[in-house]
Amino acid sequence: MSIQVENLTKAYGQQKAVDSISFSANNGRIMGFLGPNGAGKSTTMKILSCFIPQTSGKALVNGFDVLTNPVEAKRQVGYLPEHNPLYIEMYVKEYLNFIAELHQTPNKVQRIKEVIDLVGLGVEQNKKIAQLSKGYRQRVGIAQAILNDPPVLIMDEPTSGLDPNQLVDIRQLIRDLGKDKTIVFSTHIMQEVEAVCDDVVIINKGTLVENDSLQNIFSRHKSKSLEEIFIRLTSQNVVV
Repeated sequence: MSIQVENLTKAYGQQKAVDSISFSANNGRIMGFLGPNGAGKSTTMKILSCFIPQTSGKALVNGFDVLTNPVEAKRQVGYLPEHNPLYIEMYVKEYLNFIAELHQTPNKVQRIKEVIDLVGLGVEQNKKIAQLSKGYRQRVGIAQAILNDPPVLIMDEPTSGLDPNQLVDIRQLIRDLGKDKTIVFSTHIMQEVEAVCDDVVIINKGTLVENDSLQNIFSRHKSKSLEEIFIRLTSQNVVV
């Protein structure tokens, strides 16, 4: 298992943003991480990406404990946070070169070219990031996440701000990347999950309410609409 989460809890005083959740994600599979706003999705992703520590429980990324071995855990992960942080006064290629230097990426010139082609930034690569539309800025964020070719990708709302044509391209990119990586991504677009994901984890008010393959979830809930299942599970705090 590329990601293993056991009884993970994050508390802020008396408030538990994440409350003893457990799940795993495997190589070659794409996992949709779902929940209403404030459910604890971004908090969990930040813990897995070593941005914040958990209060209790365990999280392993490719066998490395995010709390006791964060440097090695970080090397395994490409991370796109919900609010895509970019140096907007840098040019696209300049920014990607900067990220490649941080990662000490081998053959960085070739790798930057490959990534620009992968995410469809070719026509915008010589512009300042400040000049890009929101959708193209999101592509730059995805580019930096995959630049070092990490085995695990964690993406929080990766398709936010994309137009319908861009959505098709990025969904296909996620499918292609998911063939040999572990991908965890959050979204509020249920059709996107149905189109892309193998597995689904749903949390509500910090607790786990569903965790299975998409096919098994449809079968167990006797429904072909993930949106219907999502609403049913998150309108009641039913724990599986």
